[in-house]
Amino acid sequence: MDLQLKGKTAVVTGGTRGIGRAIAECFADEGANVAVCARNAEQIAETVKVLEGRGVKAWGEVVDIADGAALQAFVRSAAEKLGGIDVLVSNASALVQGNAQADWQAMFDIDMLGAVRTWEAAQPFLGAAAAKTGDAAFLIISSVSSVNSDNPSAYGAMKAALIHFAKGVARQNAASKVRCNVVSPGTVYFDDGVWGRVKVGMPGFFDQMIKRNPTGRMATPEEIAAATVFLASPRSAFTTGINMIVDGAITQRVNY
Repeated sequence: MDLQLKGKTAVVTGGTRGIGRAIAECFADEGANVAVCARNAEQIAETVKVLEGRGVKAWGEVVDIADGAALQAFVRSAAEKLGGIDVLVSNASALVQGNAQADWQAMFDIDMLGAVRTWEAAQPFLGAAAAKTGDAAFLIISSVSSVNSDNPSAYGAMKAALIHFAKGVARQNAASKVRCNVVSPGTVYFDDGVWGRVKVGMPGFFDQMIKRNPTGRMATPEEIAAATVFLASPRSAFTTGINMIVDGAITQRVNY
């Protein structure tokens, strides 16, 4: 299926590792130009090289997501260098699970305000793209932790707040053909990710988590990317305001 993304531009925060990297590469495979940001200059340079090797334009910049001015400047620069923005993906996360004030602050600054600030900076470009082509999209990567709670957790609570935020953005901008959706992954395995480290450091707990999933495995970053890129594409032009759970049925909730 042609996702009708060729020649469009996607901006992906946290786009050099794991899910973000897989999303960036999936966009490139569909012929979209891609801008990425992250904290590591070497990883950005390597990612841009790989993306360009797939025949598209690519650009990246070192950004601290918690630095609002720098983050918004990155978004505007991406639009300038790549000729606009058709898709924005807010993927970067502080990835802290605790209940300390510092945990709440980190999740608020990076996950919540990261999404809010990128949206504010990208909105004029997304609006222009939608007016021109009939579709533009803002995607937020949340987590199934937003619907499961055993203990007070800044991670789960802020991931839930992102879903609420996305619904408001979707409804407010539906008439202008700028869509907003959420993708909420379950457990996702890659070697240098959270579950890769758990597998090495706590193999017993890792095995328990594998057994919890009815599929008997964890997702790959590429599987999350495929869902995200499809949802971001014009093929999903009537889909907005949803939270797509991609978890292999590990959660027990029923979505209506």
